[in-house]
Amino acid sequence: MSVVETTRTHAGRALRAVPGGWRGRLSLRTTPGRLRLALIGLVAACLAWGALAGFTVSQYSSAAHGVVATSEPLTLDAQQIYHDLSDANDAAATAFLAGGLQPQPLVDRYDNDLAAAGKAIEKATALGGGSPALATLSARLPVYAGEIGTARADSRLGYPLGAAYLREASTRVMNDQLLPAAQRLYTEDNAKLTSTSAQATGLPLMLVTLAAALVLGYTLYRTSAWLSRRTHRVLNPGLLIAAGAGVISLLWLAVVFTGADLNLQAARSGGAVPVQALAQADITALQAHADESLTLIDDTGDDSYQADYVTQLKRLGPGPGTELTAAQSAAAGSAAAADVNQAVRRAQAWNQAHAALRKTDDDGNHQYAVDSALGNPGPGVPPGATAGAQFTALSTAMTSAISADQKAFSTSANAGGNMYTGLEAAIIVLSLAMAGGCAWGLSRRLMEYR
Repeated sequence: MSVVETTRTHAGRALRAVPGGWRGRLSLRTTPGRLRLALIGLVAACLAWGALAGFTVSQYSSAAHGVVATSEPLTLDAQQIYHDLSDANDAAATAFLAGGLQPQPLVDRYDNDLAAAGKAIEKATALGGGSPALATLSARLPVYAGEIGTARADSRLGYPLGAAYLREASTRVMNDQLLPAAQRLYTEDNAKLTSTSAQATGLPLMLVTLAAALVLGYTLYRTSAWLSRRTHRVLNPGLLIAAGAGVISLLWLAVVFTGADLNLQAARSGGAVPVQALAQADITALQAHADESLTLIDDTGDDSYQADYVTQLKRLGPGPGTELTAAQSAAAGSAAAADVNQAVRRAQAWNQAHAALRKTDDDGNHQYAVDSALGNPGPGVPPGATAGAQFTALSTAMTSAISADQKAFSTSANAGGNMYTGLEAAIIVLSLAMAGGCAWGLSRRLMEYR
């Protein structure tokens, strides 16, 4: 048989029976019971919201820092590998044009590119694991270097097999194996960067957290209004503290998320996107330049390498649907805009200089064409008007543009990630303040019934 206790309301209404024990203490029939339930519910809700908000901040902060610490370095490494391999192949082909003892600057460029590509492959392997593309790059790079080494040795000795080894290395190993693997690696890592950036700027989890905060705020308001009617007190200091802590945490969270989102979006639109377009255009230009050199090395007039050059130049542009025009559009308004515009002008000048080079070669003046490709002006030709000089100017402008947008990306991405610093700890402290305020404010009213 249950214990029964009786209570009389403050307004003097009739006696009514309520259960005893813990069920009586938490009964909705009595004001003390309602207060206890409100206290337990609000404290639990504040702590739950603090846990949810802390988890949300942790997820966004982790994704934002992942963009800077892992995803972006992997993408940059992949892009650098792709560029270094293309540039090494171009340097090796161009060096052969000189014949005999190759120009030391071109030899150094080739050696530095190959060493940089090897280090980048090692770094990407350490950061990104066992990608099949990385395995191909690791296995085939020594093969390429070996064939170029043989080609160099034969060339120094005057053996015609040197050019054959160069063509084998450039076509079968570099163009058919290494560069496609580098392209796959870059595509994979760029997809990871896009995915991580999306996690750092996605709305669903943040919207759930903000909705939970609004529900909690409304619950605090209704509880405060009920207490005001019941106790005839306008303000409850504890609930006021809880509401203040809640408003501060909500505004802080919203401001940080908005600021971080803007920075990360700027990093993508003003850095990652134009860099991707610029890198592709730069690599296409390098491959076209290698084709230009290989055509001259063959010394048979317009051949398959010249056909490849024409194909690459159509892809490079400028013009509608070309890579340079896409890069120019992507970089508009970014730090690289001026350099990209310069690259467009240089690409047009290089194409004109190449046409003059091919005409000279087809007319039988092969050495004059080789000199133009190497940047050595012939009689009456200004130094800057050679095909080699125009390509060097194009390459310099592209390198400067890529560097400017990479710096812009890093600056904005770091700013976005750093905005979350300290927020998780602050959210936890503020949620504890909310829970403590609710417990203090309601327990004071509860003590009046003892």
